[in-house]
Amino acid sequence: MAIDLKNSTSAEQPSQSLFEQIVLGSRKMSNFVVGSMVTIGGTGFVLASLSSYRGQDLLPLGHPASLIFVPQGLLMGIYGIAAFLLAIYLWTLVVIDFGSGSNIFDKQRGTLSVSRRGVFKEIKIEIPLKEVKAVKLEVKEGINPKRRIALRIQGRRDLPLSGVGQPVPLAQLEQEGAKLARFLEVNLEGL
Repeated sequence: MAIDLKNSTSAEQPSQSLFEQIVLGSRKMSNFVVGSMVTIGGTGFVLASLSSYRGQDLLPLGHPASLIFVPQGLLMGIYGIAAFLLAIYLWTLVVIDFGSGSNIFDKQRGTLSVSRRGVFKEIKIEIPLKEVKAVKLEVKEGINPKRRIALRIQGRRDLPLSGVGQPVPLAQLEQEGAKLARFLEVNLEGL
């Protein structure tokens, strides 16, 4: 995943009244790779367990039929079932594109509409633009780095706008934050 936020409507000129950001969800190459690896691994463990139980090799690699079913084959079967459950969860998130959505800033209506796709339903939030006090850049380095754009809203907690994933480059984060702050005519914080 290269970019978490994509601007679909340019806001270079302050006269424009609509600014939309598309937020990417869980349909990323990394999730396809991890889902495939977990599925293949789970299949391998289940086949090794069945080979151990039946006494004949169902896998072309190694000789799982030579394993003692209790406890080795049984434990491999439990690992395989756990991997299948994890794979079902991962593929479900990919199919529904969990976390995808949009941020729509509409000056004519005076609202900010944030929508995200959840597991069972779509989450929608609408906030008056006059309550937005600043655009905030949050940068946290270390083992679990976090770089995101958030809105400081009057009387509420900060509202994050960036999607989840790999941190975007700092220059790109600053550029997107500055463009949004110019459009909303508020301060940019966190530099």
